[in-house]
This record gives sequence, structure tokens and C-alpha cells, in this order.
Amino acid sequence: MAKVTMPQLGESVAEGTIGKWLKQPGDTVEKYEPLVEVITDKVNAEVPSPFAGVLKEILVEEGATVPNNAEIAVIETAEEGAGATDTPAAAGAEPKTASAPKVEAAPTSAPTTEAASDNGALAPAPAAPEPAAPEPAPVAQGPAGSDERPERAAVIASSAAPTAVDAELPGNADARMTPAVRRLLREHGLTAAQIVGSGGGGRITREDVTNYVETQRIGQSVGGQSLADGTSPAAPAPAAALAPAAPSAAPAPPSTPAPAPSTVPASVGRPAARPSAVPSVSFPDGTDEVLIPMTQMRKGIATQMTKALLAPHAYVQMEVDVTRLVAFREKAKRDYQAKEGIGLSFVPFVVKASAEALKRNPRFNAHWTDDGVLAKRRINIGVAVAVDEGLIVPVIRDADQLSVHGLNLAIADVASRAKIGKFKVDDFGGGTFTVDNTGYLGTNLVMPILNVPEVGIVTMEAITKRPVVVSTPDGDVIAIRPIMNMVLGVDHRANDGAGGAALLRDIKAWLESVGPETSIY
Repeated sequence: MAKVTMPQLGESVAEGTIGKWLKQPGDTVEKYEPLVEVITDKVNAEVPSPFAGVLKEILVEEGATVPNNAEIAVIETAEEGAGATDTPAAAGAEPKTASAPKVEAAPTSAPTTEAASDNGALAPAPAAPEPAAPEPAPVAQGPAGSDERPERAAVIASSAAPTAVDAELPGNADARMTPAVRRLLREHGLTAAQIVGSGGGGRITREDVTNYVETQRIGQSVGGQSLADGTSPAAPAPAAALAPAAPSAAPAPPSTPAPAPSTVPASVGRPAARPSAVPSVSFPDGTDEVLIPMTQMRKGIATQMTKALLAPHAYVQMEVDVTRLVAFREKAKRDYQAKEGIGLSFVPFVVKASAEALKRNPRFNAHWTDDGVLAKRRINIGVAVAVDEGLIVPVIRDADQLSVHGLNLAIADVASRAKIGKFKVDDFGGGTFTVDNTGYLGTNLVMPILNVPEVGIVTMEAITKRPVVVSTPDGDVIAIRPIMNMVLGVDHRANDGAGGAALLRDIKAWLESVGPETSIY
């Protein structure tokens, strides 16, 4: 029997939670066909089957968290199937014996994840007997789970009162869900009883919550979710109580971040503009301070950033005259959008320039190891994308082999999937260099932190018009030009400032050379 193991979804990710099994025992599965949805601190990703055959056994139930490389399922391959037909009973009994206690989802899954993140332990089993687990069950529809918010104790007490009304709502107040989904409910001020769970055994998934929110926004049922009406007191109560900490961002998310694009070119990094809003903080009466607990994503970011700051950073900054690039894009964007159906941003040009420059500066297309610099043949560029709870860096693989159009499609695809938390295993891990588009927020000079073990990261800042001195045959004149700052972060253990300047100079030269002869395709 072939064993399926929990994959590592990113360099700094040590464990994953089974979100949803896309196949059930007895189902035929093809190689690379989506088998299971896995949830980590940062992303949700569909994991493809590494084998073709029949799914014989699921070893880890939905909602359970296990470390990387833990066995999660058993697949009988086509070769094994021929030999196993003679003794099906024996073949089925052996895996059950070997797998011993099946890892099952329980209300303890949220505190288990918390403990694993706090002390670095990867095995979730020891946390299962925690006596505190059964207590959150009665208030599972409210603030329960791995990141309990102390300032909402009053809300927990008040939310217990209307539980009698939960029977009138379409969902199950005690429905199972992952810690990430529980947090999503709290952020939108919702209860489990309001949501119709589509997962196994009525489990509530992330899509169920987002479908419910969309249902309320457009006034029509989405994904089988029901409209809230005036006769459902349980629906508005938590929303009103949680409003200060989670303002009604669900019905109208564009309203808060709208001012940000006004200070920068609208085309720069527009797909990532949605998560720029910063949640407000509510101070209960009589308190001067409130603890804002870390989400699982923030814990993952904190771990990675702490690790990154062990690397000695050096920085190189240059101004890039993007007059020709801006004119080229302005001329091409309307026809491009009409033909391709998506906008043409500046990001793919910067990624393309970086890929070409890395060919000439291969020591930056590398990872740092204790034994030296591990140079990489393939150029896999990560593009930082802001999401609701933090930052993720999906990877565009073989970026040097893609045209500007190909890069634009890849970036638009991953940005759109980032908004709904739908990623593929191939989106993460294996990056060799990172491009950070901070300019869409209006920044002019950001000192980026390396995405270790990578040894280089470059920012693209806001494009602003400035007076510059331009040399002409008749002498120097002052002209207004669109200028973009770029900052290159360097791991000083792997490279020096001179090497960083050479790389950034090549990126600058490519961007400044864009013109009518440049091919998008």
C-alpha cells in the first residue's frame, strides 16, 4: 500500500490541518488529482494525489492537525490492486493495525494548534487529552479556539444566552470546524448556527462562511446559505457586540481600503489592495489596555521574521526613470485588456526585469546554507501578496521562461486565489528570489526583510512624478519624469554591496529600456 504524507507547504511551515477530503475510501483517484484540502498557518491548498489507484483508508480526519511528513492516507496502486484481490480482508486489516489510533478532529483541535505554535512541538497527539477542550463546546459559535480574545469575555457570556434560538437557525451551533474557520466566524461577527456546513458530518468550511457573507451582501443565496431575517435574533446580536473589534467589513470590504490607491498609480499592485485595511481596536469601559492575540498566520509570520533577522541585511537603493515603461503600458493596456480580459500592471515588468538580471547575477538566485551559497539553476520568483490576516509569498516558477504576458497571467491568477484562500501545493516552497510590491500603498522607501533562506529581495515603490535633470544636446534641462525607487535587500553573508548594486543596476537598465519594440508576448 502506498502511503500519502502531509506535504510541507512553504519553507517555514511545520504542520498542516486537514480541511476537507476531496475523495472518500473506495474512490478511484488519478495521479495529481486533488485529494485533500490542507490548511496551514498561512494558506489553504489542495494537495494532489502522488499516486494513481484506489483510496483505501483515511488516517487523519478532517479538522485534525499533524506535522509534515505524517501519514494521512493509504492508496492501493494499480500494481498492488491485482495482488490484493485474492485476500481483500487481510489487506484491509493490516493498514488499520499499522495506523493504530486514527487522528480525529475534536474540539481540542484549536488549543492543540496553539500549543504547537507556541513551543515548536509538532506532534498534536499529546495535546488531545487537554481537559479544557470540552468547555468551549457550548460557546463554539462565539469566541472559542486557539486565539481566545480576553477582551471579549463579556461577549462569550452574552452569546450563551440566545442559544435556545439556535434551533431555529439553519446551521448547527456545535458544528465542527478548523481554528482558521472559527477565527473567520469571529471576524465577521457570526455564529456557527447561522452557517450551513457543507463538509463531512456538517463541518463548516471557509467557503461556507464566505458564501454566507456574500449571500447577505447581494441578497441572494450563494452555496446553499440562507438570508438572515429580522426573526433571527442570534444573527445580529454577536455582530453588534463585536462591531468595535471587527467592523462590518464583510458586507462592504472595498469601503475601508479605498483611500489607499488614491495616493499611488491605480495600476500598481491593485489585486492586493483589498487587505490593506487595519482592524480597529476596541477598549471596553474602564480599561486602558487590551491584548490583541496573534492569529495562526501572525504566529507563522513572527517565526519566519525572527529567523530572517538572524541574517545580516545590507541594502542598495536606486531611482529608476520609468518614463518609457509608463508610456508603453499606457499605450498597450486598453488593447491588452480587451484581448486578454485582465489588466496589465507594472508588477510583471519588474518580475521580468528581475529574472533577466538574475541570469547575469546568479549568486543572488540562491539559498544560504551553513556550508555556503547554494546556487539554483531554476529562477523561481516569489511575489509578496497581502491577505486579510498578513502576508504570503506564492512562487512563480521558471519566471525567466515566461513572457510579460505569462507573468501577468500567473500573478493575476495567484492574487485572485489569494483573496479566497485557494492555493495549490506548487504555489509555495522552492522560491529563489522575492519581489515585494509595497508601492501600491504609496511607499517610497521600504527596507525589506529577506525571505530566508533566499539571499535577495527587491521592492518596487510608488511611481511618483518628480523634477529631474535631463541632459540634451542643448544642455541640461529640468523635466518632470515618473520615478520609481527600488530597494534591494541582500544577505551579507552570501553577497556584498557591490554585487547587490550590480544586480539592481541590471534590473534598472531593463526597466528603463522598455519601449515600442518590447514584446508583451
